[in-house]
Amino acid sequence: MFDVLKTLSGLVKPKSVSVTHQVKVKPEQPVAIPVAPTESTKKLKKAPAAAVPVVDFSAERKLAEAQTREIILEAKDEALRIRRDAELEVRRLEESVRQREIAADRKDAGFDTREKRIAEAEASMVKKHEGIDALHKETITKLEKIAHLTRDEAKELILSELRNELDADMAREIREAEAKAKEEAEGKAREILVDAMKHGATDYVTEYTVSIIKVTDEDVKGRIIGKEGRNIRAFETATGVDVDLDEEGVIRLSSFDPVRREIARVTLERLLRDGRVQPGRIEELIEQVKKETERIMFEEGQKLCHSVGVYNLPPPLIAMLGRFKYRYSFGQNMIAHTMEETKIGVALAQEIGADVNVVRLGCLLHDIGKIVADKEGNHVELGVELCKKYGLPQKVVDCVAQHHEDTQFTSSESMLVYIADAISGSRPGARYENYDEYVKRLKDLEEIAKSHKGVTESFAFQAGREIRVIVDPGTVSDATTAILAKEIRDEIAKKVIVPGSVKVTVIRELRATEIVK
Repeated sequence: MFDVLKTLSGLVKPKSVSVTHQVKVKPEQPVAIPVAPTESTKKLKKAPAAAVPVVDFSAERKLAEAQTREIILEAKDEALRIRRDAELEVRRLEESVRQREIAADRKDAGFDTREKRIAEAEASMVKKHEGIDALHKETITKLEKIAHLTRDEAKELILSELRNELDADMAREIREAEAKAKEEAEGKAREILVDAMKHGATDYVTEYTVSIIKVTDEDVKGRIIGKEGRNIRAFETATGVDVDLDEEGVIRLSSFDPVRREIARVTLERLLRDGRVQPGRIEELIEQVKKETERIMFEEGQKLCHSVGVYNLPPPLIAMLGRFKYRYSFGQNMIAHTMEETKIGVALAQEIGADVNVVRLGCLLHDIGKIVADKEGNHVELGVELCKKYGLPQKVVDCVAQHHEDTQFTSSESMLVYIADAISGSRPGARYENYDEYVKRLKDLEEIAKSHKGVTESFAFQAGREIRVIVDPGTVSDATTAILAKEIRDEIAKKVIVPGSVKVTVIRELRATEIVK
């Protein structure tokens, strides 16, 4: 096509040609362009003139016109074809849009119909619910009229009957379980405990440390105080105890740490004998007594371990066990208690075939947490932490953790440690309490029992190891007496700290009395 256009452009008649001289020519004649004469032209003028060829453009123009018409026809055909295709595509798109509009209209109509159905269903459901509520209220009203009871009264009657049935079932199961346990355990337990107590009986005299120093001369208190109180301040700071000089004839030392109190007592006695009471001498004597006390505690710990057959404990644990020499629990010396409990536990383990070594270590270390003074927490948690720190076996750790039933027993060895501890602590004469604490415990036990519904009287006796509860037979039934005894037992275990066990007996008695006149 490009060639055809070039040809057509060559056939176009030029209006004018810009040259040195403007010459009008006809398209059929050759064009002569005048040029200024030069040397070469002069030579050419001398030469004979050559003939100029004449070109005939008519045939080429006709050919070009024919090709142009052909091209135009092809272009028109192509344009018609493109137009037809475009019209077909437009019609197709219009039809697609029309179909979509029809489908959308159908969907809208379906949605409207569905919304109407849903609205009708909701209205029907509301009417049904209203009818059901009305029928329910009518039925309840009829039932109340027939039964002569309100709804709350009927509910309470049903719950009361169900509660009575459950109480009877619970009481029966409790009695059956207790009877079965007694039948299976009473004979063997009595045999084992008697034999263990025989083997574990120890002869010792209980000592009660009161941290009191008697003085014959009141003038020594002035030397202890010192000038402007320097001596007593130095003594209290170095020992960590409080010194009370108010009472005549005695000096009282007060501290929660029994080891500190013992160091202070020995140091003060030596100062009184020496007569030289001054800050420098006080500090010197305290350091000497501390070293001596540490040596004594380590020796006592070794003696305790060897007496129960333990020889491989870490030295820090042995030193801690030696602190039991100065520690008392309810007036019972901890070394004597630990030795007694260990012997009882070993005897029990041998009788039933349990692991003797585990029981021995568990009994020996069960109260090790009581002498930890630098941390907060109960002695069970502190004892477990110490045992884990020094890598003791897990069974021994469990014995320490479970000897007060803080967690469920995981082995027979831990239960034996618990039993041995109870025997050693609750046997007659093992522990001592002052009169006020004794009376307070009895009152607490009786008040706990009287706080329950249906209890008329309660009596605590046997040093607080037994409490008898008298109930009103009109309020408490036979079935609920067992439940009441269990509730009182659980409350006592939570609120009152008692050495050993407490027996709770609930008595229900119906009497009929007539007088002959």
